[in-house]
Amino acid sequence: MSFPTTVLPDRAVIQVAGPDAATFLQGLITNDIAKVENGRAIYAALLTPQGKIITDFLVAPIDGGFLLDCAKAQAADLAARLKKYKLRAKVTIAERADLAVIASPQSVAGGFADPRLPALGFRAYQRTAGDNATAYHAHRIALGVPDSSDIAPETHFPLDCNFEELHGVDFEKGCYVGQELTARMKHRASARRRILPVSAASLPPPGTSLTLGTTDIGEMMGGLDSHGLAIIRLDRLVDATEATAAGATVHIGRPSYPLILGA
Repeated sequence: MSFPTTVLPDRAVIQVAGPDAATFLQGLITNDIAKVENGRAIYAALLTPQGKIITDFLVAPIDGGFLLDCAKAQAADLAARLKKYKLRAKVTIAERADLAVIASPQSVAGGFADPRLPALGFRAYQRTAGDNATAYHAHRIALGVPDSSDIAPETHFPLDCNFEELHGVDFEKGCYVGQELTARMKHRASARRRILPVSAASLPPPGTSLTLGTTDIGEMMGGLDSHGLAIIRLDRLVDATEATAAGATVHIGRPSYPLILGA
């Protein structure tokens, strides 16, 4: 499965620029801002102090700063939260409504490879309009890759949402908001949940519980037509490939990339 080059209308761009932009972001996000360079982006998130995901985003370089590619529905809140942390840092934070997020299966001028997974292709930010995003999201879901729309704010931990597998967290970088619990979950191997691709004749809505017999193993997340994602306790799923949600049989697959389990 692939997808055509398309605008993603559910995404937005926030610009963080200024002399202190790198230091400012380094103290806040889950990944190492030093990895961001010309033609290379990172996947990261802003967490609560308790280590839960507020929102995830891609971070790409521009002259004098960075662009954060985030869910449009969460852009205003993300910008406001970043401004609260600004204090005396020499940074400017602004939504870039003039830029559209482009996803493409092929390299795009001025763009970069999606840092989460090679099969997601490339991203770029351009002054353009129009969209045909359905094929892209179908491709993403088939790969088992969650998007911001799948992850309810302040509900899930990053390691439960495949952040390690999708290169969204760096365990070697310095402190950031929510780091202590994230590191503890990694080193104690206590992250038992992962997001997996699922399918059903009629996909149950997000939040619907998934059960094996009488055992609750997880819940449904977002989807498209008959395919979607669910967050599932792997220690309860074991080798099962089917579960029940709201009386419907849900087929449980595995992502296109290896899962990292244990410390």
